[in-house]
Amino acid sequence: MKKYQRRLHPRKNRENKFLFVAKWLTLSCLIGILVGSASAFFLVSLDWATNWREENVWIIWLLPLGGLMIGLIYHYYGKEVVRGNNQIIEEYYHPKQVIPFKMAPLVFFGTIVTHFFGGSAGREGTAVQMGAAISDQFALWFQMSKPERRMLLILGISAGFASVFGTPLAGAIFAIEVLIIGRVRFPIILPSLITAYIAHFTCLWWNVGHTTYDLSFVPAISLAGILWSILAGAIFGLAAFTFSKSVKLFTQLFVNLIKFPPLRPFLAGIIIALVVFAMGTTKYIGLGIPTILESFQNPLPPADFLIKIAFTAFTLAAGFKGGEVTPLFFIGATLGNALSIFIPLPMALLAGMGFVAVFSGATNTPIACTMMGFELFGVEGLFFIGIACFTAYLFSWFSGIYSQQAIRQHKYSFFRNWRKKHPIDDL
Repeated sequence: MKKYQRRLHPRKNRENKFLFVAKWLTLSCLIGILVGSASAFFLVSLDWATNWREENVWIIWLLPLGGLMIGLIYHYYGKEVVRGNNQIIEEYYHPKQVIPFKMAPLVFFGTIVTHFFGGSAGREGTAVQMGAAISDQFALWFQMSKPERRMLLILGISAGFASVFGTPLAGAIFAIEVLIIGRVRFPIILPSLITAYIAHFTCLWWNVGHTTYDLSFVPAISLAGILWSILAGAIFGLAAFTFSKSVKLFTQLFVNLIKFPPLRPFLAGIIIALVVFAMGTTKYIGLGIPTILESFQNPLPPADFLIKIAFTAFTLAAGFKGGEVTPLFFIGATLGNALSIFIPLPMALLAGMGFVAVFSGATNTPIACTMMGFELFGVEGLFFIGIACFTAYLFSWFSGIYSQQAIRQHKYSFFRNWRKKHPIDDL
């Protein structure tokens, strides 16, 4: 009898593996379709809000009322989800309860209102939060374990990121890399990839496209080019560091000065509206896609990236909703454009390098950002983009836009024998 039972074990294992694969393939498809559809609706709504604002600039004067509306809704109905991306990351490390589904409609509404009235924000945070909120509901419905919940969150993040930017490869890797800095868990890349591609093609199926970019010319690889790329990457890393610290500085300032949270975006809205009309331009609010595209073609004012850092950090710290990534694209592309004044690399290449490298430094995801560069700009500039992304990652120090990120492998692990142990090594 025991011998017979032993014979059954291999077959039983095969059946269990088949059921496991079937289960996660089904979940990947469902999450990809649902999140891809949600991202498509979000992108269409965002385009409408942006176009309407640019055609009716007077609406920016109502930004304080939009901020007050967002603040009141989150204060009275959304306290459980107000931490956004950091809440998702924390739930991955320490699973306690399923993310409330209301995170998705609340962040969707908050982001559309922010852009409609003229705040400076992005879209990645919204897509990631919608994706995680949707995917985590399967844990509630099917009573999943903590490891399974972690997988669901990864799938939700990858689907949201991939569908909102049209970069499924980067989205799949970003979802894993952003959760554990310094290590990528390769066994979960496949389901993350499947979900990301399904979400991406679902978004395309709804006839929702994405912005395309062109590097036009990439020089041959040379020692001088490598050294200039390292210098540019270091500057991009410092820009990422500046942005992350600016958000934290403004956040602490608002918390210390204004105790009632809904008043923070209200007062910030007054200041932003006054500054926008004083400057006489709307290029520094919203996503800033036209300026990003122009940075690949024409010289821009060197201070553009600094002004965008200030606008975005102030907007998000006050409590307006949206993401940081598209503003980081703006910051990186315009900074790369400015660096072309003294770095002898093509302007478009430097803009493309900055586009993804500042993002890499701010999120501590150099692999995902390098893949994003490949998907957006092609293989021609991949070498220069990869150098810039990894250098920016190193030069952004221990800062990042996601405060709940845990570092499992030290950024400067190759220096361990040359310096004292850093407290963050023990995380």
